[in-house]
Amino acid sequence: MPISRRLVLAGSASLPLFATSGGRASAAEFTFKLANNTPVAHPMNVRLQEAVERIKQQTGGRMELQVFPNNQLGSDTDTLSQLRSGALEMFILSGLILSTLVPQAAINGVGFAFKDYPEVWRAMDGKLGAYVRGEIDKRGLVGMEKMWDNGFRQITSSTREIRTPEDLKGFKVRVPVSPMWTSMFQAFGASPISINFSELYSALQTKIAEGQENPLTLIELSKLYEVQKFVSMTSHMWDGYWLLANKRAWQGLPKDLQEIVARELNRAAEDERADLAKLNDSVAGELKSQGLTFIEVDRPKFRDALKKAGYYATWKEKFGPQAWSILEGDVGPLT
Repeated sequence: MPISRRLVLAGSASLPLFATSGGRASAAEFTFKLANNTPVAHPMNVRLQEAVERIKQQTGGRMELQVFPNNQLGSDTDTLSQLRSGALEMFILSGLILSTLVPQAAINGVGFAFKDYPEVWRAMDGKLGAYVRGEIDKRGLVGMEKMWDNGFRQITSSTREIRTPEDLKGFKVRVPVSPMWTSMFQAFGASPISINFSELYSALQTKIAEGQENPLTLIELSKLYEVQKFVSMTSHMWDGYWLLANKRAWQGLPKDLQEIVARELNRAAEDERADLAKLNDSVAGELKSQGLTFIEVDRPKFRDALKKAGYYATWKEKFGPQAWSILEGDVGPLT
């Protein structure tokens, strides 16, 4: 079964209906626009639409969320600017991209820090997540309690097999617009190129970049297998999404509506986590059937290479002792 159909069936009977810029005026007392960068069929958008319906029902129609998926309102950086200005009320964004505004939000993406999902959720549902939310609050935004899963990231290539850290030397790899990605691949001797996700496919197609790195689900949904040959299962970063609200808009909601919206969006985030966990194995099979060659790697070798390059020491200094201590409390010593 194609992944788009499988995702839909997992969450609803048909594709969710999303807002467009030409939609009718809402009769709700409060209307928030909520943007994200994932394709319509991604579990995020399936679960968001369920939350939209629950919120509408539980608030008696007083609160309406209009969802704009797949970068409909612009690139990640553009949409973040809209969120800060109040032109947009809510946005779901990778912590690593959010770090251009909130530097501490990149800490979940420290290379080869998390070994598995239990470590991830223990940290992000616990002290580390609470610490980052506090930093988000200082920038005029509100972060919901539960992060959404984007998955462990893997490296793809159209030109070479990536088996060891040495294979990354000189490799032109597309990375999101975030210092964390750039510094990690520079530590390996690669040549990272910062490009927004909306421009990724064309960058690979035109060979501006030889490869990229993303979770398997996004590699499939975005059809990157059409312009890539190899997948190296590095799981080099865990990437998750913060559901962010403009603080002024959020504080303008009555407390009872805040509680309902937060509760149902956090519930949707946990449902989406479960969806992605179920999809991991089946997505790998889909990608293999599309011709991608999978390569298993020795992850400790990559982590050792980063340590020798001074990557962990650099980021410990940037994040500061408090944040780094919280991280190592969940994953063990890194430096």
